[in-house]
Amino acid sequence: MLLVPGDPLHPRRADPHFAAQADAARDLGIAVARIDHDALDRPAVAVTGVPADPDVLYRGWMMTSAEYAQIAAALADRGVRLRTSADEYRTAHELPGWYEALSPVTPESTWTVGTDPGELVAAAGRLGPGPAVLRDYVKSMKHDWDEAAYIPDLADTESLQRVAKRFLELRADSFTGGFVVRRFEEFTGAEARTWWIGGRCRLITPHPDTPDELPIGLDLVEIEPLVAELALPFVTVDVVRRADGAWRVVELGDGQVSDWPSSRDPAALLAALY
Repeated sequence: MLLVPGDPLHPRRADPHFAAQADAARDLGIAVARIDHDALDRPAVAVTGVPADPDVLYRGWMMTSAEYAQIAAALADRGVRLRTSADEYRTAHELPGWYEALSPVTPESTWTVGTDPGELVAAAGRLGPGPAVLRDYVKSMKHDWDEAAYIPDLADTESLQRVAKRFLELRADSFTGGFVVRRFEEFTGAEARTWWIGGRCRLITPHPDTPDELPIGLDLVEIEPLVAELALPFVTVDVVRRADGAWRVVELGDGQVSDWPSSRDPAALLAALY
């Protein structure tokens, strides 16, 4: 069964953003049920009406790891088993869960627990001087690059704190976990979003931010065994070419809450998953 968010205005329909995926699932003979994403703070209410099923995949809006765990528990009470467990979701959704496994192919990173300024300076010190990118456990503010993401030199703690303050202002209640400081690397060309099911790359699409662009000559030979070692049921890995030609992992995310590019037919994703 496929589980999608319901339309807030028409709860018996899929949320418009996921309607094409729900339609593609039905065309493939896959049952579709809906959850109330606006009721995540009331898990039993959010999953009202979802029928029992031992193999359920969610495709929908992002949840925090805590929200996902609560929804998974509420679904389990109804005889519904999500393909991705709460622990697996956290591993994929938050950078500290996957960083060690992918450290050979992703920018060097350190992080804090919480937002203490002293802890942030200490984390930056572990990387040493030079340019870096700031984010939290699940998201960067790359569209606010100069004011809330890029730090020209970690030795400049005043600049570091200024970017961190603005990052917190923009993320507000969505801030998750702690600060992550990632070594800046010069990338070139478009990102690819790669889709992994059971540790194997099954689909390669453009990143949703650049839905009509794919990098040329994508090579996953170094990345593939590292993703497989994580043994996660369904993830996406965003990959881009570094200026020296190496392919680097920008992000790993849980596939259930990774956006599908508008330029691609969602039937391909549903067919791969089922």
